[in-house]
Amino acid sequence: MAAAASVVVAVGTATGLLTALGDDDGGGADRAGPQASRSVRLDALPVSPSPSSTSSPSAEPSRSASPSPTARRATPTPAPKRTSAQQEPRPTTTGLYRHPDSQVLDWVRAHPGDPRQDVIASRIAGHPAAVWFTDHTPATITARVRAVTSAGAAQGRVPVLVPYAIPDRDCGGHSEGGAPGLGAYDAWIDRFAAGLGSGEVIVVLEPDSVAQSECLSDGERADRFASLARAGRVIKDADPAARVYYDAGHSGWHAPARQAAWLKQAGAASADSSDGVFSNVSNFHTTADEVAYDRAVLDSLGGPPSLGAVIDTSRNGNGAPSDGQWCDPAGRKLGRAPTLTTGMGRIDAYLWVKLPGESDGCRGEPGAFTPSYAYDLAR
Repeated sequence: MAAAASVVVAVGTATGLLTALGDDDGGGADRAGPQASRSVRLDALPVSPSPSSTSSPSAEPSRSASPSPTARRATPTPAPKRTSAQQEPRPTTTGLYRHPDSQVLDWVRAHPGDPRQDVIASRIAGHPAAVWFTDHTPATITARVRAVTSAGAAQGRVPVLVPYAIPDRDCGGHSEGGAPGLGAYDAWIDRFAAGLGSGEVIVVLEPDSVAQSECLSDGERADRFASLARAGRVIKDADPAARVYYDAGHSGWHAPARQAAWLKQAGAASADSSDGVFSNVSNFHTTADEVAYDRAVLDSLGGPPSLGAVIDTSRNGNGAPSDGQWCDPAGRKLGRAPTLTTGMGRIDAYLWVKLPGESDGCRGEPGAFTPSYAYDLAR
């Protein structure tokens, strides 16, 4: 996908945790071309609640990298030298689940003497982020989902899960892949849902699957939307406490009415399958713009008044770059911290769906944690 505003690259490890420190409503220009945008990517996901667990198929998240474009690596300006002893980053109290296995935590643990470590540990590594499931693995998906949801339930916290295996994912772009067909995808979703348990969980269902569907024929799009509607029903039937959100793209992409028309076909207006929409995944648009956009989408969508929206605020502290650059653009900052309490009507949560510091493919390999990029976002 050409000059998209977000990127999803299938790589990385289990999801991450993040933190947001700044406010994102006052900042830079927020214009991105109405092109297909990608969201954040991750790959084979977390498998167990902790690295030492032996209850799941594998003890650690897998880290299979995807092909990456030539990376431009920036040299970071060192932060003041660390003076305190290395400590495990302390999780914030937001009600959201912080998975203990992530690339950023691995880096923090392995680099106690790095001058950037304090900033990255305190502002990124200690905060909750989404866990992505990007590989089509029917035999292990239930156990891997259960490892995350059971750990969240044990802590009384809400995990954010991202199933990302729709066929023709990313229209053959950087994050291509997914299930071999919709029948296989439906079966994979059944097994995904079987791991949810009965606790509260947020499901960010298939980033870009609706907003980027223009690459499909009318018939293929209708089939995809039917499968997405089914996925929402299956997830909510399996766990009535699950909240399912559908892809609304972002405020710099499709007009709200057009996006809502597609969302309705995909089941987002039905309480049987949906709790609302998500936007700005892996993108940079300000929270203020996303709030206005999401409310306009919901107004056009119709459905029960309970439908709301969740917004990815992980990298939108300075808004989107004016030139529409989506690949690790300079000058971006962390956005609002992840929280289930926004104080905004119809806005259910601010989430870190994209882990800050995981590259889009320009500062490092796609999906790989890049400390220089993380430090620039966090300082």
